[in-house]
Amino acid sequence: MSLLKAIAEKNAKGKVKKIFDDIKKRRKISKIPNFWRYLANEPQTLERTWNSLQQVMKEGSLNALTKEIIYVAVSMTNSCEYCIRSHTAAARKKGMTDEMLNELIAVVGMANETNRLVESYQVEVDKFLK
Repeated sequence: MSLLKAIAEKNAKGKVKKIFDDIKKRRKISKIPNFWRYLANEPQTLERTWNSLQQVMKEGSLNALTKEIIYVAVSMTNSCEYCIRSHTAAARKKGMTDEMLNELIAVVGMANETNRLVESYQVEVDKFLK
């Protein structure tokens, strides 16, 4: 159960309404996702998070699809179902196929397994890797 109530779009005013409108415009969606509605309880957090996300996720040395795939991978590792679903949907819109998703899941699973083994064995980092 959530700690706070989501802010309904119809109740959004001022900065929150402006950000909600920008989210819908940029994402080409008609309804504000729950994540943003919960963040709207604290307008400064909503604004900071939206601005930071736009900055980080824009095209750069990594293309938008690659960034979404990385986001999915980290969300899987952090067990954030909401973020997994949200960013998988975004990655699909940008061209991710089922085959790519299956391969991503295999890589995330393998990385988590080998990371745990390295940490359990307390493996020293090879000098040639430094």
